[in-house]
Amino acid sequence: MADLAGIVNVNEYEILAKQRLPKMVYDYYASGAEDEWSLKENRRGYESIRFRPRVLVDVSNVDTSINVLGFKISTPIMVAPTAMLKMAHPDGELAVARAAAAAGTIMTLSSNSTCSMEEVAETGPGLRFFQLYVFNNRNFVVELVHRAELSGYKAIVVTVDTPRLGRREADIRNRFDLPPHLTMKNLEKLNTMSSKRVRTLGLETPSSSRGSVVSQKDRSLTWKVAPDCD
Repeated sequence: MADLAGIVNVNEYEILAKQRLPKMVYDYYASGAEDEWSLKENRRGYESIRFRPRVLVDVSNVDTSINVLGFKISTPIMVAPTAMLKMAHPDGELAVARAAAAAGTIMTLSSNSTCSMEEVAETGPGLRFFQLYVFNNRNFVVELVHRAELSGYKAIVVTVDTPRLGRREADIRNRFDLPPHLTMKNLEKLNTMSSKRVRTLGLETPSSSRGSVVSQKDRSLTWKVAPDCD
């Protein structure tokens, strides 16, 4: 089995993850929807980027820092929101928050995290954004934003490209569900509200907390809602 000490490039983390993670968990992180054309195009897009070499330039002191929304970070690499990280490691989002802070860059915490935004904030100083889905229950959305503000998150990253999830075939084959000992901590109240509503209507409760969350996203979301968000 590969060892962390032997890793020399980013791609080798994927190999190590495939060796160590349960298949259902690895496939969730690594796969895309349908025939994975978007995933392939994203990879091709990155592979098409070329650095233009320059010679006879003073590189004795190299500064890779940039400003993002007025915040200076050490490198033009940030941590994107990734859901349910405790499936991969017991520390989950807490470990990623500590690593991002140590690297001097931004961590964007997923709404679907398995640690609450408050728990992540308690890991110590760090520059953090919060990724937000817009749910039908606007009061709950406002509550999430207020919690993020109180916890020191510096920006809200609104996700607008998933009004409906793509057909994730790997998850279907694996019968993916969040392991029963884990919950999406930021959305526990939303799931409770959903369960109550489903029981009130006499409908069948969704088979998973993830399915419940997906069903409550506002699929009618357009630019027209902007005036309501003042």
